[in-house]
Amino acid sequence: MHVTDVDAIQLRNHLDGAGFTVEGVLERIGEAGQDGLRRNCTVPADVALNGATDPLASLIRLFILQQKVPADQLREVLDLGQLGRAGYLDVGVEVRALVDIRPYGSPDDGATGWVVADPTPGLDHSMEPTRPDYVLGVSPASSTLAQITMRSEVSSALDLGTGCGVQSLHLSRHCGRVVATDVNGRALDLAALTADLNQVDVDLRLGSLYEPVAGERYDLIVSNPPFVMSPPRAEAETLAYREANFEGDSLVERLVRGAGNHLNPGGSLQLLTNWAVLDEPWQERLAAWIPQECDAWVIERERLDVYSYIEMWLTDAGLAGTPGWRTAYDEWLAYFNRLGIRSVGMGWILITRADRPEPFRRFESWPHAVAQPVGGVFERHRAAVDAHLLPVDELLDTRPRLIDVDEETVGRPGAGDPEHIVFRQRVGLLRAIRADTTLAAVLGALDGDLTLGQVTAAVAQVLDEDPAEVAAAVIPEVRAALLDQMLVL
Repeated sequence: MHVTDVDAIQLRNHLDGAGFTVEGVLERIGEAGQDGLRRNCTVPADVALNGATDPLASLIRLFILQQKVPADQLREVLDLGQLGRAGYLDVGVEVRALVDIRPYGSPDDGATGWVVADPTPGLDHSMEPTRPDYVLGVSPASSTLAQITMRSEVSSALDLGTGCGVQSLHLSRHCGRVVATDVNGRALDLAALTADLNQVDVDLRLGSLYEPVAGERYDLIVSNPPFVMSPPRAEAETLAYREANFEGDSLVERLVRGAGNHLNPGGSLQLLTNWAVLDEPWQERLAAWIPQECDAWVIERERLDVYSYIEMWLTDAGLAGTPGWRTAYDEWLAYFNRLGIRSVGMGWILITRADRPEPFRRFESWPHAVAQPVGGVFERHRAAVDAHLLPVDELLDTRPRLIDVDEETVGRPGAGDPEHIVFRQRVGLLRAIRADTTLAAVLGALDGDLTLGQVTAAVAQVLDEDPAEVAAAVIPEVRAALLDQMLVL
């Protein structure tokens, strides 16, 4: 465990006392100020503060707007000497923040407090090359990982590549023991202050991939690893928060291949990551990585061509508009061409040590809108697979029920019957089933009271059809609905 050089309890009390919370900041800068910060523009928030010099305004200017603030405005709310000696503030007549201490809110699981990271790059279009040991704050990617992470109570969890420590903050809410690792020592230092500020216990360890936890197993492993497939470079030039000098996507491959050796029975690995798409089908390539004892569910959320991918990460590195832009671009193109990378898939990977005689693997592209958080969907996935795979006789004896589903009918105005009926999820991945009359009647009657066999028999009687034929026709659709969690047992 890293020990910080800061009295975290005192700092926490100062921040809280000044109202430096998510609600306090949002109320002060307003929606326009918040929208501006999402665009990396500080002007709307600065205008909203209207020259105020009270403690909350001063903290917003110091940490969020990255402005120099007169020391006299901060002495009542911060121990400037202590924070300066720790390397978190540059203290003189004016004070400049060398780290970003930012309020963080998560109302769905209560992981609310503060996160410590390096200052946000590119504010007000000021682009500078990113330092190699830069520690990224709460990003859209880290927020997504938190939202897709299953929240069931478990004994142990591993936050692999913790960065600023935000995932550990979430894991601490439902995991008895949290271990967090990172190859970047600076990340562990800032993650330690994040943990201390939020009064959570995290075992922080330095090292790459599974090396710091050799011989250990966990109930849950989460990671948004440094997956960017950049050309190899000197370690001093590698941006630790996003790349690790592994060739192509071999870092992701090693995480997946090693999962079985680090998961307890029933445990899961959840990744937010990307993978290379070569000439072979991407599903076959990723399937070869998965340990024999593990189920897998891989969801491709987005597919980028190599040009879009390279431009995104060159901009992220602060190279946009610099003389080295085109040279770096050409280097990436040559690298991708050598590896045969045609495009890049980006998405979510779930690996579960299910220990089935025949592992269950599912690969799909789902670029559509979802209703976050979807952690519950991943939490229920193993049970959904169990239901999906039931033998026919056992399936007919179950009592499935529809959950969080709306029924829609579509047809021409004045027509006696609808052209088709759609069952659509209100939560999770927002999937839909297009049903004919028979399937719609069966699904509509599944409320958990009658068995599937009883419902199919009753529908067959109403429609004057053979019960066995009705059952045979709807069972594949029922299995699909169970797998997609539109039906549950």
